[in-house]
Amino acid sequence: MEKTKVIITVVGKDTVGIIAAVCTYLAQEQINILDISQTIVNGYFNMMMIVDFDRALLQLEDVQKSLDQIGRDKGVQIKCQKEEIFEMMHRV
Repeated sequence: MEKTKVIITVVGKDTVGIIAAVCTYLAQEQINILDISQTIVNGYFNMMMIVDFDRALLQLEDVQKSLDQIGRDKGVQIKCQKEEIFEMMHRV
């Protein structure tokens, strides 16, 4: 059975604890991180995660709202969308 994958992107000024805040929240909601990439360029933080949403305790919309609040608290922008939507939006 294929996993329900969701793409999470985080962009903004680098501050302490961004990764910890996002990963802690995901773990609490039973969302498994399948792949993660992060870079910091000239003080700007950029992270992309692919997560498995099959065992999530909440619906995607609720997770999006919570991640949006975490982003506001950390001063970054966090987006969360299903893999197929992400791929359609970024097709060249």
